[in-house]
Amino acid sequence: MTVSVSRAEPADAAELSALAALTFPLACPPAVTAQDSAAFVAAHLSEASFQRYLAERSMRVLAARDRGDIIGYALLVLAPPADPEVAAALQEVPGPVAELSKCYVHPSAHGSGTAVLLMDAAVSMAAGEGYRSLWLGVNDLNERAQAFYRKSGFVESGRRSFVVGQHVFRDFILSRPLPRPAE
Repeated sequence: MTVSVSRAEPADAAELSALAALTFPLACPPAVTAQDSAAFVAAHLSEASFQRYLAERSMRVLAARDRGDIIGYALLVLAPPADPEVAAALQEVPGPVAELSKCYVHPSAHGSGTAVLLMDAAVSMAAGEGYRSLWLGVNDLNERAQAFYRKSGFVESGRRSFVVGQHVFRDFILSRPLPRPAE
């Protein structure tokens, strides 16, 4: 694999959505039905959703590519947390704080280092934009993702509610400091 990470373009929206539809269900706990997952994807990970994310000034979509094909993506939200539960959990975290809202890799690329490249690019981008910390939410049953995030320097800062279908999950809120840009 020869993987590179760069900022996604509007023309990537359909490919990003297809990858999101494949990868989102893999991160869900067993209680989430196929219908719940499909409804979440339709509401938040559709091609139109990615077009909005790509156009939004406070968001950055990164794409990991192998031979031109998108095999992973990350979505940064460069804005204060809108959820009061998250804001309260991050009170002690140095700010300003950016969110790593999504970070997914195609199953065929698991273990290839692609997730590390995406994480490094997201950390670099958020730090370059002046953010001091990065936070994310992860399901408490998704041990694989938790292990990766902890290896990437994240620690638990609290909990938040996350709704998929009829289920309300109590996700971990993880955060990490960002390197200061060289002056």
